[in-house]
Amino acid sequence: MTVVEHYSQYIHNLCNRLGVRVSESYALPTKSTEVMLMQEQGTKMYIDALLKTHERIVQISSMTATLCPTFMDVVLQNQPEGVQLSVKEHVERDFLERFKARPQLEGLMAQVNQRD
Repeated sequence: MTVVEHYSQYIHNLCNRLGVRVSESYALPTKSTEVMLMQEQGTKMYIDALLKTHERIVQISSMTATLCPTFMDVVLQNQPEGVQLSVKEHVERDFLERFKARPQLEGLMAQVNQRD
């Protein structure tokens, strides 16, 4: 998590130094993935590892076309090992992903709304 956080700070600071406007910079909720293994002669599976994925968003809004290739070269050359970089256009779904789902709270709110 620390490596991802430092890399996003590096990108944000680089944008500031180059005069590129950063609209937003935020963290997405951590995603956990369980790696399950099955014994050779058995039918039961057990958890072998728990992998956590940390994502950070640095949304930029005003980069010139002439600066973009140089910016990408610098960012990619300084990309730490184990960190994946994704460049895409920001859409509304990306904004909504930053909020954790709270099924219990949503269920309680639905019950309150039904009583009214």
